[in-house]
Amino acid sequence: MPKAYEDAGVSVEAGYEVVKRIKSHVARTDRPGVVGGIGGFGGLFDLASLDYREPVLISGTDGVGTKLVVARMMDSHRTIGVDCVAMCVNDIAAQGAEPLFFLDYIACGKNHPALLEQVVAGVADGCVEAGAALIGGETAEMPGMYDEDEYDLAGFAVGVAEKSRIVDGSAIVAGDVLIGLPSSGIHSNGFSLVRRALFDHGGYSVDDVLPELNGGDDSSANAGARTLGDVILTPTKIYVKALKPLFAADGLVHGVAHITGGGFVENVPRMIPDGLAAHIELGSWTVPPIFDVIEKAGEIDHMEMYNVFNMGIGMVVAVPAERADEALAALESVGERGVKIGRIVPKTQEDVELA
Repeated sequence: MPKAYEDAGVSVEAGYEVVKRIKSHVARTDRPGVVGGIGGFGGLFDLASLDYREPVLISGTDGVGTKLVVARMMDSHRTIGVDCVAMCVNDIAAQGAEPLFFLDYIACGKNHPALLEQVVAGVADGCVEAGAALIGGETAEMPGMYDEDEYDLAGFAVGVAEKSRIVDGSAIVAGDVLIGLPSSGIHSNGFSLVRRALFDHGGYSVDDVLPELNGGDDSSANAGARTLGDVILTPTKIYVKALKPLFAADGLVHGVAHITGGGFVENVPRMIPDGLAAHIELGSWTVPPIFDVIEKAGEIDHMEMYNVFNMGIGMVVAVPAERADEALAALESVGERGVKIGRIVPKTQEDVELA
């Protein structure tokens, strides 16, 4: 068989091997509505099989940014797949959507089947957690565009919501209480600054064991100690299950903000109607120590941190003041710890008041 394409840097055989490797991972994500399997020219999903009267499809797409650089530094690629799913499904869940299916796209300089299997296994892990089916994707080997050890990862999620139950923030009023749902760490935003602060400016290595990231234990020989790389590579938390009981209660959720790139300052206002603002009470929740490490290493202004990172809060939910305790109880029923972090107030100057 002629090998002109392989001589150009693209291995068709490696592509076949990737497909073979990922089939078992894809199978783990099966859910009602999926029609057929992977391998066709398009993924199929039967919306009529679901119990919706006026279904509205809600979609979102995202990647994981330069967190991929850290994954390569650590030679650890499974959790990055969870990140990709989380970034997409959290966005659509913030509008009341039930995630239905997911597609991924991987571009690489050279197809390494074992590595790409790790990535897709992580994507499948995220899909299982979100209740979404992995119904397709694409792997593009692109020599000349990427170095042999480089790859990029992006995804696309589609969910559904009853038209009458879409969450768009229009119900928010002054006095509503803001409830924060804790993040798992940095998630997948701001990593260009993370890398500059920690590695370029701070001189840290991914293999460093910092006492402040291990409960104050300064023993690097501690078998349970997490390296700096382990901490910053912690996958993005998926909030689909946590939000479900809130959405199930009529009128309980007035708005939801997913705290991603732009931190509190950019994302919270996206759910708030004109004329209103969010008053966030700093100190009402515990900020994970990794953010203090980043701030000090990079000599970053403290308030700017809230304009870049989630600072320990991955989702903000606006609820009626008189039902705030009901919302906290609903979160606790599914093992989620919510915390009151502020309230909605009439706007004076800023969209977000951090005090």
